[in-house]
Amino acid sequence: MTSGLKNTVLKSTIPPLENGDRLTRIEFENRYSKSNVKTAELIEGIVYMASPLRITKHGNPHARIMTWLGTYWSATPGIELGDNSTIRLDG
Repeated sequence: MTSGLKNTVLKSTIPPLENGDRLTRIEFENRYSKSNVKTAELIEGIVYMASPLRITKHGNPHARIMTWLGTYWSATPGIELGDNSTIRLDG
């Protein structure tokens, strides 16, 4: 019974991830891993979160661009193509 209470207390002590937060990489990754946030980035210590995406303004154009880039990628040896991935630039 105490373990359930203990887990509740631990979860509530970690603040939610919010756009504009100033965090270290470790703080960001800790909050991100414990949230329901799908897309967030930490750039120069500031959290950036995307607004919801719509099919007409994002989904369809994105699909067309990825089709174009995928065709180029398949015909061009030595290049990489990625989508919806994460990269840590600060080493």
